Amino acid sequence: MFNWFRKKKEEQQFPDSAAAFAHACSIGYTPLIGGLVPALVEESGGLNRDGERTFLVSLAAPERPLQLWSCTLKGAPGYPEEGEFVGFRVVTIASDLPEPANLIGYIACRLEPRLVPGKGWAVAQSYTPENIKPDFRPM
Repeated sequence: MFNWFRKKKEEQQFPDSAAAFAHACSIGYTPLIGGLVPALVEESGGLNRDGERTFLVSLAAPERPLQLWSCTLKGAPGYPEEGEFVGFRVVTIASDLPEPANLIGYIACRLEPRLVPGKGWAVAQSYTPENIKPDFRPM
């Protein structure tokens, strides 16, 4: 009822991908299954024989950025370039592997350096193929 008096939070715009990633690191993301973790593409590893493009990414994590190799899925409508701010989709967490290799996932989208209150990072472009069904989460 008294939400009328609350000041609405402004969205935060960052000058570039590096600044947005630095802010994401300060927030302290905890990787969860099905979650989208902000990441920064460090370098390209090329195209493999299965049609996936591999990239070295730094994930925003609570203590320090985690570096791991990730990929876009086969049939992805696009792929990121070095230095871009992306979203890493966590598919599963393998408890028998050491960190950060225990995070199994893929690069799902390119993020804008813009944080929208209550919604998260704005998505600029999806890298998820159309044959991947979105998660069904009943309300």
